[in-house]
Amino acid sequence: MLFKQGDVVLFQGDSITDWGRNREDSDSLGSGYAYIAASLFEAEHPEMGVHFLNRGVGGDHIAEMHARWQEDCIDLHPDWISILIGINDVWSNAGGDENAITAAEYEQHLREMLEDVRDKTEAGIILCEPFVQPYPEDRIGWRVFLDPMIHAVRSLAREFGARLVPFDGLLAQASALREPSYWSKDGVHPTPPGFALMAKAWLKTIE
Repeated sequence: MLFKQGDVVLFQGDSITDWGRNREDSDSLGSGYAYIAASLFEAEHPEMGVHFLNRGVGGDHIAEMHARWQEDCIDLHPDWISILIGINDVWSNAGGDENAITAAEYEQHLREMLEDVRDKTEAGIILCEPFVQPYPEDRIGWRVFLDPMIHAVRSLAREFGARLVPFDGLLAQASALREPSYWSKDGVHPTPPGFALMAKAWLKTIE
């Protein structure tokens, strides 16, 4: 068990983390994997008083998350920070966006955020792999942009002593059991079973 009594655990990311959270309620967790994981943890460990926060923002690229990092991470004084980011950067590359960034630039943004966590807080780090499902078929071509970003996440997890949640591999494995569209209708945003699978994997990583 990574968490201690009264810990504050912060989820950060894009729409997959955000997933309908109420911006007017600072304790809102949305209804995706963050909500499911937090709810299951609190049901199993009510005595621990762990407090979960969600500051995912739909549509965020990594540079946009980096720009709000002080306010939406450091200033919240988390004991643990869980990060899932990158698929919008992959999407921009796949769409030929002139503002798309390279995998090296993605890695640099993530490194600087992790350095902030290390230097300005005492928080532990949980890094989650960005992912894409091979559905619709054009998503298969996104691997050329996604795979280097996943490798960057894995490398930084080793460098910063972070726990790694292998979402991409997990969903690939799941797609051997049911078709990819069962887990995600557009290859990016999970279905309810997809979110539940993610939540279970996240909990396994911290337990």
